[in-house]
Amino acid sequence: MAGKAFWKFLTLFNQVLVERNAAETVTKRGIMLLEKSQGKVLQAMLVAVGLNSKGKGREIQPVCVKVGDKVLLPEYGGTKVVLDDKDYFLFTDGEILGKYVE
Repeated sequence: MAGKAFWKFLTLFNQVLVERNAAETVTKRGIMLLEKSQGKVLQAMLVAVGLNSKGKGREIQPVCVKVGDKVLLPEYGGTKVVLDDKDYFLFTDGEILGKYVE
């Protein structure tokens, strides 16, 4: 995790900050993949989560994920945020496609 960087950055409302998993560079059989062939990484780990959001009727709804959850992201979207020279992405909790259950 980024450590001190999160003391300077606070996610608000229903925003979540994720760290994308590293792209696979080698197949299970040991074949090296070209950068073009790697594809977009859709799995990520949540590193910061906002507290809540307002629904259509202005009622407060809690965010349905927590820090440490492994999630599936859409192929496009998110806002890039650089903290301590490391790339993170901001999404709303509604943009997350699902979370992995262990």
